[in-house]
Amino acid sequence: MIGIKNIIKKELTRVFTDRKMIISLFILPGVLIMVMYSIMGRLISNMEQDIKEHIPTVYIQNAPEDLADVINYVNFEGNITYMNSSDNTNAIRDGILAGDIDLLVVFDEGFKETIDNYKNVGDPIPEVKTFYNPSEDYSSAARSNFVASVLNTYQQMLLEQRLGNIEQLQVFYIDRQPESSVIVDEDRASGKYLSMLLPFLINIMLFQSAMGLGMDAITGEKERGTLASMLLSPIKRREIVFGKLTSLGILTGLSAIIYVISVVIGLKNLSQGAMGGMTSIKFTPVEIIQLLLILIILVYLYVSLVSLVAVYARTQKEAGTYVTPLYILVMLGSIMTMFNAGGDKGLQYFAIPVYNGTVAIQKLLLGELTMVQFGITVGSLAVVALVIISFIVKAFNDERVMFNA
Repeated sequence: MIGIKNIIKKELTRVFTDRKMIISLFILPGVLIMVMYSIMGRLISNMEQDIKEHIPTVYIQNAPEDLADVINYVNFEGNITYMNSSDNTNAIRDGILAGDIDLLVVFDEGFKETIDNYKNVGDPIPEVKTFYNPSEDYSSAARSNFVASVLNTYQQMLLEQRLGNIEQLQVFYIDRQPESSVIVDEDRASGKYLSMLLPFLINIMLFQSAMGLGMDAITGEKERGTLASMLLSPIKRREIVFGKLTSLGILTGLSAIIYVISVVIGLKNLSQGAMGGMTSIKFTPVEIIQLLLILIILVYLYVSLVSLVAVYARTQKEAGTYVTPLYILVMLGSIMTMFNAGGDKGLQYFAIPVYNGTVAIQKLLLGELTMVQFGITVGSLAVVALVIISFIVKAFNDERVMFNA
C-alpha cells in the first residue's frame, strides 16, 4: 500500500506542478469547448435572424387580378415582380440557381377562368408551380412563407367564393389549439436532447484523456528511462501498476468532469441561440451515484486499455499508432447510440463493453435506467477492466517488455 501511495503521489505531483500540463489538460480544453459551442450558437442564431429579416425577391407569372389584394392582406414582404405569359423565365430560373433570385411562381394561363368554369367532377383544375432552390436558405424560406401565407389564404378565399360557406368542407377539427393537447415531461424532453450527444462526447473525452496521459506516463517514462529506475526500486511491480492506474484514473476523471461541465454549458449556449433554450436536467441521488460509478468504471477501463498498449510500445509514436484502432472502436460504440436514442434494449446490450457504458448514460439522461441494467453494465465493465489489469501486471513482470529487450 505504501508503494501504491508513493506512486500516486509522484504521478499527481508531476502533473500538478507543471503549469503547462495543467493548462493543456484541464483549462484550455474546457475553455475551447465552451467558446466553440457558444460561437456555434451565436452563428446559428444570427443565421436564423438573417433569414427572417431577408426581403425575398419573387417573380410571379400570370398572376390573377385579385392576387395582389391577398398579398397585401397577409402583409407578405417581398420585392415582387409580375410577369406576363409571354415573358421568358429562363433568366429567372438561372437567377434562382445562382442565388440572386429567391422564388418564381407560375400560375397556369387562364387560372381564374378555369376555376370559375369548374362545374363537374373531371373538369380541369389549374396549377400553381413554385420554382425555388432548396440548397439556398433564402429561397427555401421564401417558398415556404409564400405558400403558407399567400397561396393557402388565396385558396381558402376562392373556396369560400365557390361554396359560400367554407365550413361545409370542415367535418371536424384536429387540435384547434395544439398547445393545449401537448403532454410532455420537460425533464425527459431535455434528457432526450442531451442523450443524443452527451454519452458520445463523454466517451470520446474519457478515452482522449486516458490516451494522452497513459502514453506519457508509461511509454514516455520508458523512453526517458525513469520507468527503469522505478522498476529497480524496492517497490513491488504490482504496486507500480496499481499506483499508475489509480493516478491516471484520477487525472482522467478530473479532466473528463471539466470537459463534461464545459460541454453541458456549451450545449446550453448552443440551444439558447439555435433552439430556443434547453431546460435543466434533474437527477435523483440514486441516479447521481449510478452516473458516478459508471464514469469511474469507464475511466479505469479506458486507462487500462491505453496502459496495456503503452506497456508493449517502445516509443510514444508507436503507442499512438497502436491505440488508434481502440479509439476508433470507442467512437464506433458511442456513435451507434446517437441515432438510437431511447427505445427498449435487451439486457444483452448492457453486457457489451464500451457500448454498454454509452447506453447506460443515455438511459440515465432519459430517466429509464433500471437497477438490473445498471448492475450488468457496471459488472461487465469491471470484469473486463480487471482482466486487462492482470495482463498489465504480467507485462510489468516481463523484463523483455519493460526494458524493450
